Amino acid sequence: MFDSWRNKKSKSTVSSDMVSKQRRYDSLVRALHADIYRFAYWLCGDKHVAEDITQETFLRAWRSLDSLKDEKAAKAWLITILRRENARRFERKQFNYSDVEQEFIEDTFSGSTEEHAEQHLIRRQIYNLELEYREPLLLQVIGGFSGDEIAKILDLNRNTVMTRLFRARNQLKDQLEQPQIRGQSNG
Repeated sequence: MFDSWRNKKSKSTVSSDMVSKQRRYDSLVRALHADIYRFAYWLCGDKHVAEDITQETFLRAWRSLDSLKDEKAAKAWLITILRRENARRFERKQFNYSDVEQEFIEDTFSGSTEEHAEQHLIRRQIYNLELEYREPLLLQVIGGFSGDEIAKILDLNRNTVMTRLFRARNQLKDQLEQPQIRGQSNG
């Protein structure tokens, strides 16, 4: 009889824990899905790939939800998972290289409006930044993270992050001020 009571009590506790985990996960997804997707899209530039990476990020988050101790760190935790998942994508992928240089491929993505052209120009120039500068800039601009949070996510010293952000902004500004770049956006 004691074993039966203990079994029922154990099943009840497990069920309660699962409901609690599900609620915690659901609130995490509701609160951060848009931010995580937006960052994924900035990393890969493809809607479908961004959706896949985001889905895999939240799947991995579900599996290790118990390791998230501080709810305030959830966004940084998910961005870290997302970055690792994006890196895994390149580990698995076999690239088909083309003889055509990427900068000579016709741009069919941009709309005809001046605003879309400007956004595309800025996006292209951000992608031209070296990864060590591009990633902290995207985490700050798209993710809304502070220098301290970026340092934690990228496992870097805060001063290194701040230097990279400064250099990224300066490089981006220099690229956007080049006359040939500005002229390309009009044609």
